[in-house]
Amino acid sequence: MNIYSVLDKEFKPYGQVHDGFPTEEILSALAKTPVTDGVVYTAEDAALQQLAVMEELSATVYGGMPVQMGWCNGHNTKLNCLEYHRDSELNLGTGDFILLLAKQEEITDGKLDTAKVMAFRVPAGVLVEVYATSLHYAPCQTDSEGFQVLVVLPKGTNGARPEQAKVYGGDDKLLWACNKWLIAHPETGEAAEGAFAGLIGENIDIAALL
Repeated sequence: MNIYSVLDKEFKPYGQVHDGFPTEEILSALAKTPVTDGVVYTAEDAALQQLAVMEELSATVYGGMPVQMGWCNGHNTKLNCLEYHRDSELNLGTGDFILLLAKQEEITDGKLDTAKVMAFRVPAGVLVEVYATSLHYAPCQTDSEGFQVLVVLPKGTNGARPEQAKVYGGDDKLLWACNKWLIAHPETGEAAEGAFAGLIGENIDIAALL
């Protein structure tokens, strides 16, 4: 597996980099969040939510939609699952990190071959948008220090799964939380908890590439 940069042309189908956006106060607040042995996700962080720049993100990148600012921190080198939302996600790291991505159009009946997954390195301090049609999950580290990554999404995303009176087909079986559709690898805890085990092939581990 090659590890590309989000600055390379190969990233264009998956997302875009937002140059010029003020990120200093975000990075300062993000640097104070904990780095755990595993992976921890917090949908809304009080310190991040109080930043004035949150309103700018909402007004510009999301066109006025209300957003939530949280983080995903820790240590990880594996794919494990892929998820998508109906909206783009913004990421920003205090250090370099790697995103493992695939395309929603590559899903067939809820299944996806992990050979289609691509790896992209995000440089420290670069604000990157991952498109709604780009499958993603927890970041991967680039060194033993782990990662601290901002996660901005429309407000309510990753909250409680809505009650479904009826499953109509399509990707209904993948719905795992509010605005979160998830495909798990059979080896993972998510699959054991009932997530649709639709990732076929190797559960990618980039540890050997670092």
